[in-house]
Amino acid sequence: MSRCLYVAKVLLLGLLTAQIIATIQVYLSNAGLYHSLISIRNAGYLTIPNQRIMQGLLELSPAFFGGIFFTLSLGAGLSLLTLAAAWIWDRLFSRKKILLLLFLVPWIGLLAGVNLKGFCPIVTSYFFLIPIIVFVPALRWLPARRGQRVWLKEIVHLIPLIVLTVLWMSQADSHLFVGLRDNLLLSNSFGMKINDFYYKYTLYPAEVFKSLDQKTLKTCSLEHINKKTIAGLLEKKLISHDYLDIKGNAVVDLIIAEQENILSFKNKGKTILETPLKDFLSRPGNVLREFSLRTDRHGLFRHFTFFSLLIGFPITLYIVFYTIFCLISCAFVDTRISPVISGILCLLVGIALLVFFHIGAGAKVEEKDLHEAMVSAHWQDRVAALKLIQQKGLEIGSFNAYKDMLTSPHIPERYWLTRVLGASRQPDTYKDLLGFLDDPYPNVVCMAFHSLGQRGKKRIVREIVKRIETSDHWYEQWYAYRALRTLGWKQTRSK
Repeated sequence: MSRCLYVAKVLLLGLLTAQIIATIQVYLSNAGLYHSLISIRNAGYLTIPNQRIMQGLLELSPAFFGGIFFTLSLGAGLSLLTLAAAWIWDRLFSRKKILLLLFLVPWIGLLAGVNLKGFCPIVTSYFFLIPIIVFVPALRWLPARRGQRVWLKEIVHLIPLIVLTVLWMSQADSHLFVGLRDNLLLSNSFGMKINDFYYKYTLYPAEVFKSLDQKTLKTCSLEHINKKTIAGLLEKKLISHDYLDIKGNAVVDLIIAEQENILSFKNKGKTILETPLKDFLSRPGNVLREFSLRTDRHGLFRHFTFFSLLIGFPITLYIVFYTIFCLISCAFVDTRISPVISGILCLLVGIALLVFFHIGAGAKVEEKDLHEAMVSAHWQDRVAALKLIQQKGLEIGSFNAYKDMLTSPHIPERYWLTRVLGASRQPDTYKDLLGFLDDPYPNVVCMAFHSLGQRGKKRIVREIVKRIETSDHWYEQWYAYRALRTLGWKQTRSK
Protein backbone atom coordinates (compact mmCIF):
# COMPACT_ATOMS: atom_id res chain seq x y z
CA MET A 1 0.00 0.00 0.00
CA SER A 2 2.80 2.41 0.86
CA ARG A 3 4.33 1.87 -2.59
CA CYS A 4 1.02 2.72 -4.24
CA LEU A 5 0.63 5.93 -2.25
CA TYR A 6 4.26 7.05 -2.41
CA VAL A 7 4.08 9.18 -5.56
CA ALA A 8 0.65 10.59 -4.65
CA LYS A 9 1.83 11.69 -1.19
CA VAL A 10 4.94 13.41 -2.49
CA LEU A 11 3.05 15.06 -5.34
CA LEU A 12 0.37 16.28 -2.94
CA LEU A 13 3.00 18.09 -0.87
CA GLY A 14 4.20 19.96 -3.93
CA LEU A 15 0.67 20.82 -5.06
CA LEU A 16 -0.32 22.13 -1.61
CA THR A 17 2.80 24.31 -1.53
CA ALA A 18 2.03 25.62 -5.00
CA GLN A 19 -1.58 26.35 -4.08
CA ILE A 20 -0.56 28.47 -1.09
CA ILE A 21 1.93 30.47 -3.14
CA ALA A 22 -0.49 30.78 -6.08
CA THR A 23 -3.35 32.02 -3.91
CA ILE A 24 -1.13 34.77 -2.50
CA GLN A 25 0.21 35.64 -5.94
CA VAL A 26 -3.20 35.86 -7.63
CA TYR A 27 -4.65 37.83 -4.71
CA LEU A 28 -1.86 40.42 -4.92
CA SER A 29 -2.32 40.59 -8.69
CA ASN A 30 -6.08 41.05 -8.25
CA ALA A 31 -5.50 43.81 -5.73
CA GLY A 32 -3.13 45.58 -8.13
CA LEU A 33 -5.64 45.22 -10.95
CA TYR A 34 -8.40 46.59 -8.72
CA HIS A 35 -6.49 49.79 -7.94
CA SER A 36 -5.56 50.18 -11.61
CA LEU A 37 -9.20 49.81 -12.66
CA ILE A 38 -10.30 52.34 -10.04
CA SER A 39 -7.87 54.84 -11.60
CA ILE A 40 -9.16 54.04 -15.09
CA ARG A 41 -12.78 54.40 -13.99
CA ASN A 42 -12.10 57.67 -12.18
CA ALA A 43 -10.42 58.99 -15.33
CA GLY A 44 -13.70 58.40 -17.17
CA TYR A 45 -12.77 55.37 -19.28
CA LEU A 46 -14.55 52.08 -19.85
CA THR A 47 -13.08 49.39 -17.59
CA ILE A 48 -12.43 45.73 -18.42
CA PRO A 49 -13.50 43.97 -16.26
CA ASN A 50 -16.42 46.14 -15.26
CA GLN A 51 -17.65 47.30 -11.86
CA ARG A 52 -19.47 44.03 -11.16
CA ILE A 53 -16.28 41.98 -11.47
CA MET A 54 -14.11 44.63 -9.79
CA GLN A 55 -16.04 44.19 -6.55
CA GLY A 56 -14.83 40.60 -6.27
CA LEU A 57 -11.16 41.25 -6.99
CA LEU A 58 -10.38 41.80 -3.32
CA GLU A 59 -12.16 38.60 -2.25
CA LEU A 60 -10.27 35.40 -1.46
CA SER A 61 -12.28 32.97 -3.62
CA PRO A 62 -11.14 34.29 -7.05
CA ALA A 63 -7.54 34.16 -5.83
CA PHE A 64 -7.90 30.61 -4.52
CA PHE A 65 -9.74 29.19 -7.53
CA GLY A 66 -7.59 31.17 -9.94
CA GLY A 67 -4.51 29.84 -8.17
CA ILE A 68 -5.52 26.28 -9.08
CA PHE A 69 -4.28 27.04 -12.61
CA PHE A 70 -0.73 27.51 -11.32
CA THR A 71 -1.06 24.55 -8.95
CA LEU A 72 -2.02 22.10 -11.70
CA SER A 73 0.50 23.48 -14.17
CA LEU A 74 3.63 24.97 -12.63
CA GLY A 75 3.15 23.22 -9.28
CA ALA A 76 2.62 19.84 -10.91
CA GLY A 77 5.52 20.30 -13.30
CA LEU A 78 8.04 21.31 -10.63
CA SER A 79 6.86 18.57 -8.26
CA LEU A 80 7.16 15.84 -10.87
CA LEU A 81 10.59 17.03 -12.04
CA THR A 82 11.81 17.10 -8.43
CA LEU A 83 10.34 13.65 -7.74
CA ALA A 84 12.09 12.28 -10.83
CA ALA A 85 15.38 13.89 -9.74
CA ALA A 86 15.11 12.30 -6.27
CA TRP A 87 14.38 8.87 -7.75
CA ILE A 88 17.26 9.08 -10.25
CA TRP A 89 19.71 10.27 -7.59
CA ASP A 90 18.76 7.39 -5.31
CA ARG A 91 18.20 4.50 -7.71
CA LEU A 92 20.68 5.27 -10.49
CA PHE A 93 23.33 7.42 -8.78
CA SER A 94 23.22 5.73 -5.34
CA ARG A 95 22.98 9.15 -3.67
CA LYS A 96 26.52 10.17 -4.58
CA LYS A 97 26.86 13.78 -3.49
CA ILE A 98 29.02 14.86 -6.41
CA LEU A 99 26.30 13.73 -8.85
CA LEU A 100 23.77 15.91 -7.05
CA LEU A 101 25.34 18.79 -8.99
CA LEU A 102 23.59 17.48 -12.12
CA PHE A 103 20.33 18.62 -10.53
CA LEU A 104 21.56 21.61 -8.54
CA VAL A 105 23.01 23.43 -11.56
CA PRO A 106 19.77 23.54 -13.63
CA TRP A 107 17.81 24.40 -10.47
CA ILE A 108 20.06 27.38 -9.77
CA GLY A 109 19.82 28.29 -13.45
CA LEU A 110 16.03 28.40 -13.21
CA LEU A 111 16.19 30.56 -10.10
CA ALA A 112 18.53 32.95 -11.87
CA GLY A 113 16.42 32.95 -15.04
CA VAL A 114 13.15 33.94 -13.39
CA ASN A 115 14.92 36.87 -11.68
CA LEU A 116 16.93 38.00 -14.70
CA LYS A 117 15.02 41.30 -15.03
CA GLY A 118 14.65 41.95 -11.32
CA PHE A 119 13.96 39.95 -8.20
CA CYS A 120 10.44 38.44 -8.13
CA PRO A 121 9.76 37.10 -4.60
CA ILE A 122 6.55 35.20 -5.38
CA VAL A 123 7.83 33.62 -8.59
CA THR A 124 11.08 32.70 -6.84
CA SER A 125 9.04 31.02 -4.10
CA TYR A 126 7.67 28.47 -6.58
CA PHE A 127 11.09 27.51 -7.93
CA PHE A 128 12.78 27.55 -4.52
CA LEU A 129 10.26 26.12 -2.07
CA ILE A 130 8.54 23.42 -4.12
CA PRO A 131 11.77 21.54 -5.05
CA ILE A 132 12.98 21.63 -1.44
CA ILE A 133 9.64 20.59 0.07
CA VAL A 134 9.27 17.75 -2.45
CA PHE A 135 12.88 16.51 -2.66
CA VAL A 136 13.44 15.77 1.02
CA PRO A 137 10.25 13.72 1.63
CA ALA A 138 10.69 12.03 -1.76
CA LEU A 139 14.00 10.62 -0.52
CA ARG A 140 12.75 9.88 3.00
CA TRP A 141 9.59 8.06 1.86
CA LEU A 142 11.14 6.29 -1.09
CA PRO A 143 10.33 2.55 -0.74
CA ALA A 144 13.25 0.31 0.08
CA ARG A 145 15.03 -1.53 -2.71
CA ARG A 146 13.93 -5.10 -3.45
CA GLY A 147 16.89 -6.94 -4.88
CA GLN A 148 19.21 -6.03 -7.74
CA ARG A 149 18.30 -3.79 -10.68
CA VAL A 150 15.09 -2.79 -8.87
CA TRP A 151 14.86 0.33 -10.98
CA LEU A 152 14.06 -1.83 -14.03
CA LYS A 153 11.05 -3.28 -12.24
CA GLU A 154 9.88 0.17 -11.21
CA ILE A 155 10.19 1.56 -14.73
CA VAL A 156 7.87 -1.20 -15.95
CA HIS A 157 5.02 0.57 -14.12
CA LEU A 158 5.57 3.58 -16.37
CA ILE A 159 4.77 1.61 -19.53
CA PRO A 160 1.00 2.45 -19.48
CA LEU A 161 1.85 6.13 -19.07
CA ILE A 162 4.35 5.98 -21.93
CA VAL A 163 1.84 4.21 -24.19
CA LEU A 164 -0.86 6.77 -23.41
CA THR A 165 1.58 9.61 -24.06
CA VAL A 166 2.43 8.20 -27.48
CA LEU A 167 -1.25 7.63 -28.35
CA TRP A 168 -2.37 11.12 -27.32
CA MET A 169 0.67 12.83 -28.84
CA SER A 170 -0.39 11.36 -32.17
CA GLN A 171 -3.46 13.61 -31.89
CA ALA A 172 -1.46 16.72 -31.03
CA ASP A 173 -2.10 19.53 -33.46
CA SER A 174 -3.43 23.09 -33.39
CA HIS A 175 -6.99 21.77 -33.06
CA LEU A 176 -6.40 19.38 -30.14
CA PHE A 177 -7.61 21.67 -27.34
CA VAL A 178 -10.67 22.74 -29.35
CA GLY A 179 -11.45 19.09 -29.97
CA LEU A 180 -11.05 18.24 -26.29
CA ARG A 181 -13.41 21.06 -25.39
CA ASP A 182 -16.06 20.16 -27.97
CA ASN A 183 -15.92 16.37 -27.72
CA LEU A 184 -14.93 15.67 -24.10
CA LEU A 185 -16.09 18.70 -22.09
CA LEU A 186 -19.13 20.20 -23.81
CA SER A 187 -20.67 16.81 -24.57
CA ASN A 188 -21.56 15.96 -20.95
CA SER A 189 -22.70 17.70 -17.76
CA PHE A 190 -19.51 17.03 -15.78
CA GLY A 191 -17.34 18.36 -18.59
CA MET A 192 -19.51 21.46 -18.87
CA LYS A 193 -18.86 22.22 -15.21
CA ILE A 194 -15.12 22.06 -15.86
CA ASN A 195 -15.58 24.34 -18.87
CA ASP A 196 -17.61 26.81 -16.78
CA PHE A 197 -14.91 26.81 -14.12
CA TYR A 198 -12.27 27.54 -16.77
CA TYR A 199 -14.21 30.48 -18.21
CA LYS A 200 -14.99 31.89 -14.78
CA TYR A 201 -11.57 31.83 -13.16
CA THR A 202 -8.71 31.59 -15.68
CA LEU A 203 -8.47 35.31 -16.45
CA TYR A 204 -7.45 35.98 -12.84
CA PRO A 205 -4.18 33.98 -13.04
CA ALA A 206 -3.64 35.13 -16.64
CA GLU A 207 -3.31 38.71 -15.40
CA VAL A 208 -0.44 37.62 -13.15
CA PHE A 209 2.11 37.05 -15.88
CA LYS A 210 0.85 38.95 -18.91
CA SER A 211 3.28 41.35 -20.52
CA LEU A 212 2.02 44.91 -21.04
CA ASP A 213 1.43 44.16 -24.71
CA GLN A 214 -0.91 41.30 -23.71
CA LYS A 215 -2.96 43.27 -21.19
CA THR A 216 -6.37 44.59 -22.23
CA LEU A 217 -5.90 48.03 -20.66
CA LYS A 218 -2.69 49.79 -19.69
CA THR A 219 -2.24 53.02 -17.72
CA CYS A 220 0.12 55.86 -18.52
CA SER A 221 0.95 59.37 -17.37
CA LEU A 222 1.71 62.37 -19.57
CA GLU A 223 2.08 64.87 -16.72
CA HIS A 224 5.78 65.24 -17.49
CA ILE A 225 4.98 66.48 -21.00
CA ASN A 226 5.00 70.28 -20.74
CA LYS A 227 3.70 71.18 -24.21
CA LYS A 228 -0.03 70.56 -24.56
CA THR A 229 0.20 70.05 -28.31
CA ILE A 230 2.74 67.24 -27.88
CA ALA A 231 0.72 65.73 -25.01
CA GLY A 232 -2.37 65.71 -27.23
CA LEU A 233 -0.56 63.97 -30.06
CA LEU A 234 0.88 61.38 -27.67
CA GLU A 235 -2.47 60.72 -26.04
CA LYS A 236 -4.09 59.92 -29.40
CA LYS A 237 -1.33 57.49 -30.32
CA LEU A 238 -1.32 55.85 -26.90
CA ILE A 239 -5.08 55.44 -26.71
CA SER A 240 -4.98 53.61 -30.05
CA HIS A 241 -2.93 50.95 -28.25
CA ASP A 242 -5.10 50.99 -25.08
CA TYR A 243 -2.66 53.03 -22.98
CA LEU A 244 -4.97 55.32 -20.99
CA ASP A 245 -3.74 58.62 -19.59
CA ILE A 246 -4.32 58.77 -15.82
CA LYS A 247 -4.07 62.02 -13.88
CA GLY A 248 -2.89 62.34 -10.30
CA ASN A 249 -0.55 60.22 -8.20
CA ALA A 250 -1.80 56.79 -9.24
CA VAL A 251 0.79 54.09 -10.00
CA VAL A 252 0.86 53.61 -13.78
CA ASP A 253 2.46 51.19 -16.24
CA LEU A 254 4.13 53.88 -18.31
CA ILE A 255 5.40 57.39 -17.61
CA ILE A 256 6.55 59.46 -20.58
CA ALA A 257 8.82 62.44 -20.16
CA GLU A 258 10.04 64.76 -22.94
CA GLN A 259 13.12 66.88 -23.30
CA GLU A 260 14.25 68.50 -26.54
CA ASN A 261 11.98 66.23 -28.60
CA ILE A 262 13.41 63.09 -27.00
CA LEU A 263 10.86 60.89 -25.23
CA SER A 264 11.83 58.85 -22.16
CA PHE A 265 9.67 55.82 -21.41
CA LYS A 266 9.76 54.93 -17.72
CA ASN A 267 8.42 52.07 -15.61
CA LYS A 268 8.65 51.83 -11.83
CA GLY A 269 10.99 54.79 -11.67
CA LYS A 270 13.46 53.43 -14.26
CA THR A 271 14.01 54.70 -17.76
CA ILE A 272 13.40 51.71 -20.02
CA LEU A 273 14.04 53.28 -23.42
CA GLU A 274 14.39 56.62 -25.19
CA THR A 275 13.27 57.55 -28.68
CA PRO A 276 12.85 60.73 -30.75
CA LEU A 277 9.34 62.17 -30.70
CA LYS A 278 9.13 61.91 -34.49
CA ASP A 279 9.97 58.20 -34.43
CA PHE A 280 7.32 57.42 -31.84
CA LEU A 281 4.60 59.34 -33.67
CA SER A 282 5.43 57.50 -36.92
CA ARG A 283 5.62 54.00 -35.41
CA PRO A 284 4.07 53.94 -31.92
CA GLY A 285 3.25 50.23 -32.08
CA ASN A 286 6.88 49.19 -32.54
CA VAL A 287 8.08 51.43 -29.69
CA LEU A 288 5.38 50.23 -27.29
CA ARG A 289 6.09 46.57 -28.14
CA GLU A 290 9.76 47.17 -27.39
CA PHE A 291 8.81 48.84 -24.11
CA SER A 292 6.60 45.87 -23.25
CA LEU A 293 9.38 43.41 -24.07
CA ARG A 294 11.91 45.22 -21.90
CA THR A 295 9.54 45.43 -18.92
CA ASP A 296 8.34 41.83 -19.20
CA ARG A 297 9.73 40.12 -16.11
CA HIS A 298 7.75 36.90 -16.46
CA GLY A 299 8.87 35.48 -19.81
CA LEU A 300 10.55 32.34 -18.42
CA PHE A 301 7.87 31.96 -15.75
CA ARG A 302 5.17 32.09 -18.43
CA HIS A 303 6.89 29.60 -20.74
CA PHE A 304 7.66 27.16 -17.92
CA THR A 305 4.04 27.33 -16.76
CA PHE A 306 2.70 26.49 -20.22
CA PHE A 307 5.24 23.66 -20.56
CA SER A 308 4.10 22.31 -17.19
CA LEU A 309 0.46 22.58 -18.26
CA LEU A 310 1.15 20.38 -21.29
CA ILE A 311 3.27 17.83 -19.41
CA GLY A 312 2.63 18.08 -15.68
CA PHE A 313 -1.16 18.30 -15.71
CA PRO A 314 -1.78 15.10 -17.76
CA ILE A 315 0.72 13.13 -15.66
CA THR A 316 -0.94 14.41 -12.48
CA LEU A 317 -4.30 13.16 -13.78
CA TYR A 318 -2.72 9.79 -14.46
CA ILE A 319 -1.32 9.62 -10.92
CA VAL A 320 -4.72 10.52 -9.43
CA PHE A 321 -6.46 7.70 -11.30
CA TYR A 322 -3.59 5.32 -10.63
CA THR A 323 -3.79 5.98 -6.88
CA ILE A 324 -7.57 5.56 -6.79
CA PHE A 325 -7.36 2.25 -8.65
CA CYS A 326 -4.56 1.12 -6.31
CA LEU A 327 -6.60 1.88 -3.19
CA ILE A 328 -9.59 0.00 -4.58
CA SER A 329 -7.69 -3.00 -5.96
CA CYS A 330 -5.66 -3.45 -2.75
CA ALA A 331 -8.89 -4.47 -1.03
CA PHE A 332 -9.30 -7.44 -3.39
CA VAL A 333 -5.86 -8.56 -4.59
CA ASP A 334 -2.28 -8.88 -3.35
CA THR A 335 -0.48 -5.54 -2.97
CA ARG A 336 2.24 -6.75 -5.37
CA ILE A 337 -0.33 -7.21 -8.14
CA SER A 338 -2.32 -4.07 -7.38
CA PRO A 339 0.09 -1.62 -9.11
CA VAL A 340 0.01 -3.71 -12.28
CA ILE A 341 -3.79 -3.80 -12.30
CA SER A 342 -3.93 -0.06 -11.64
CA GLY A 343 -1.61 0.67 -14.54
CA ILE A 344 -3.70 -1.48 -16.88
CA LEU A 345 -6.92 0.22 -15.74
CA CYS A 346 -5.37 3.68 -16.33
CA LEU A 347 -4.34 2.56 -19.80
CA LEU A 348 -7.88 1.37 -20.54
CA VAL A 349 -9.40 4.63 -19.27
CA GLY A 350 -6.99 6.67 -21.41
CA ILE A 351 -7.76 4.60 -24.51
CA ALA A 352 -11.50 4.82 -23.82
CA LEU A 353 -11.26 8.63 -23.64
CA LEU A 354 -9.30 8.65 -26.89
CA VAL A 355 -11.97 6.51 -28.59
CA PHE A 356 -14.70 8.77 -27.20
CA PHE A 357 -12.73 11.75 -28.49
CA HIS A 358 -12.67 10.28 -31.99
CA ILE A 359 -16.34 9.31 -31.95
CA GLY A 360 -17.27 12.81 -30.78
CA ALA A 361 -15.35 14.32 -33.67
CA GLY A 362 -17.88 12.87 -36.11
CA ALA A 363 -17.23 11.56 -39.60
CA LYS A 364 -14.98 13.45 -41.99
CA VAL A 365 -17.09 15.60 -44.30
CA GLU A 366 -16.24 16.33 -47.92
CA GLU A 367 -17.37 19.53 -49.60
CA LYS A 368 -19.67 17.62 -51.96
CA ASP A 369 -21.48 16.11 -48.93
CA LEU A 370 -22.00 19.38 -47.05
CA HIS A 371 -25.74 19.68 -47.64
CA GLU A 372 -26.28 16.11 -46.45
CA ALA A 373 -24.06 16.62 -43.37
CA MET A 374 -25.91 19.82 -42.44
CA VAL A 375 -29.15 17.84 -41.96
CA SER A 376 -27.52 14.80 -40.35
CA ALA A 377 -29.22 13.29 -37.31
CA HIS A 378 -25.88 13.39 -35.46
CA TRP A 379 -24.80 16.79 -34.15
CA GLN A 380 -21.14 15.79 -34.48
CA ASP A 381 -21.58 15.53 -38.26
CA ARG A 382 -23.29 18.91 -38.37
CA VAL A 383 -20.41 20.45 -36.42
CA ALA A 384 -17.93 18.84 -38.83
CA ALA A 385 -19.87 20.45 -41.68
CA LEU A 386 -19.71 23.87 -39.99
CA LYS A 387 -15.96 23.49 -39.48
CA LEU A 388 -15.52 22.73 -43.17
CA ILE A 389 -17.63 25.77 -44.10
CA GLN A 390 -15.43 27.91 -41.88
CA GLN A 391 -12.25 26.39 -43.30
CA LYS A 392 -13.32 26.88 -46.91
CA GLY A 393 -14.75 30.35 -46.32
CA LEU A 394 -18.17 29.36 -47.68
CA GLU A 395 -21.34 31.40 -47.22
CA ILE A 396 -23.44 29.85 -44.45
CA GLY A 397 -26.52 31.64 -45.77
CA SER A 398 -26.41 29.36 -48.82
CA PHE A 399 -27.38 26.42 -46.61
CA ASN A 400 -31.01 26.65 -45.54
CA ALA A 401 -30.44 23.93 -42.97
CA TYR A 402 -28.51 26.32 -40.74
CA LYS A 403 -31.83 27.81 -39.54
CA ASP A 404 -32.55 24.59 -37.66
CA MET A 405 -29.21 24.90 -35.87
CA LEU A 406 -30.07 28.25 -34.31
CA THR A 407 -31.94 26.52 -31.49
CA SER A 408 -29.70 23.48 -31.22
CA PRO A 409 -29.36 22.09 -27.66
CA HIS A 410 -25.71 21.24 -28.37
CA ILE A 411 -23.22 23.92 -27.33
CA PRO A 412 -20.47 23.02 -29.87
CA GLU A 413 -23.01 23.27 -32.68
CA ARG A 414 -24.15 26.73 -31.61
CA TYR A 415 -20.52 27.78 -31.10
CA TRP A 416 -19.41 26.79 -34.60
CA LEU A 417 -22.54 28.21 -36.17
CA THR A 418 -21.82 31.52 -34.45
CA ARG A 419 -18.28 31.39 -35.77
CA VAL A 420 -19.26 30.86 -39.42
CA LEU A 421 -21.92 33.58 -39.14
CA GLY A 422 -19.04 36.00 -38.59
CA ALA A 423 -17.81 35.33 -42.13
CA SER A 424 -21.26 35.67 -43.69
CA ARG A 425 -22.30 38.84 -45.51
CA GLN A 426 -26.05 38.28 -45.81
CA PRO A 427 -28.38 40.63 -43.83
CA ASP A 428 -30.50 37.76 -42.49
CA THR A 429 -27.51 35.97 -41.02
CA TYR A 430 -26.51 39.14 -39.16
CA LYS A 431 -29.85 39.13 -37.36
CA ASP A 432 -29.34 35.48 -36.46
CA LEU A 433 -25.87 36.29 -35.11
CA LEU A 434 -27.26 39.00 -32.81
CA GLY A 435 -29.51 36.40 -31.19
CA PHE A 436 -26.50 34.51 -29.86
CA LEU A 437 -25.53 37.45 -27.64
CA ASP A 438 -28.21 36.16 -25.27
CA ASP A 439 -27.06 32.53 -25.38
CA PRO A 440 -26.89 30.99 -21.88
CA TYR A 441 -23.39 29.64 -22.47
CA PRO A 442 -20.26 31.88 -22.36
CA ASN A 443 -18.47 29.97 -25.14
CA VAL A 444 -21.20 30.94 -27.59
CA VAL A 445 -21.56 34.52 -26.35
CA CYS A 446 -17.80 35.11 -26.62
CA MET A 447 -17.78 33.81 -30.18
CA ALA A 448 -20.82 35.97 -30.98
CA PHE A 449 -18.86 39.08 -29.96
CA HIS A 450 -15.87 37.92 -32.00
CA SER A 451 -18.06 37.35 -35.06
CA LEU A 452 -19.69 40.76 -34.70
CA GLY A 453 -16.24 42.28 -34.89
CA GLN A 454 -15.59 40.31 -38.06
CA ARG A 455 -18.83 41.53 -39.62
CA GLY A 456 -17.58 45.12 -39.38
CA LYS A 457 -20.94 46.84 -38.82
CA LYS A 458 -20.19 49.77 -36.53
CA ARG A 459 -23.81 50.40 -35.62
CA ILE A 460 -23.52 47.60 -33.05
CA VAL A 461 -20.85 49.48 -31.07
CA ARG A 462 -23.27 51.14 -28.66
CA GLU A 463 -24.96 47.81 -27.89
CA ILE A 464 -21.62 46.13 -27.22
CA VAL A 465 -20.55 48.91 -24.85
CA LYS A 466 -23.86 48.57 -23.01
CA ARG A 467 -23.39 44.83 -22.64
CA ILE A 468 -19.87 45.30 -21.32
CA GLU A 469 -21.18 47.65 -18.65
CA THR A 470 -23.96 45.26 -17.55
CA SER A 471 -22.28 41.86 -18.01
CA ASP A 472 -21.33 39.72 -15.01
CA HIS A 473 -18.85 37.58 -16.96
CA TRP A 474 -15.25 38.74 -17.41
CA TYR A 475 -14.54 36.49 -20.40
CA GLU A 476 -17.55 37.87 -22.27
CA GLN A 477 -16.45 41.43 -21.51
CA TRP A 478 -12.97 40.64 -22.78
CA TYR A 479 -14.27 39.30 -26.11
CA ALA A 480 -16.71 42.21 -26.38
CA TYR A 481 -13.89 44.73 -25.90
CA ARG A 482 -11.81 43.00 -28.57
CA ALA A 483 -14.80 43.22 -30.91
CA LEU A 484 -15.06 46.95 -30.23
CA ARG A 485 -11.42 47.46 -31.09
CA THR A 486 -11.81 45.40 -34.27
CA LEU A 487 -14.68 47.69 -35.25
CA GLY A 488 -12.39 50.70 -34.87
CA TRP A 489 -13.81 51.97 -31.56
CA LYS A 490 -11.41 53.73 -29.18
CA GLN A 491 -11.60 54.76 -25.56
CA THR A 492 -12.78 58.28 -24.74
CA ARG A 493 -13.19 60.02 -21.42
CA SER A 494 -16.81 60.11 -20.28
CA LYS A 495 -16.18 63.09 -18.02
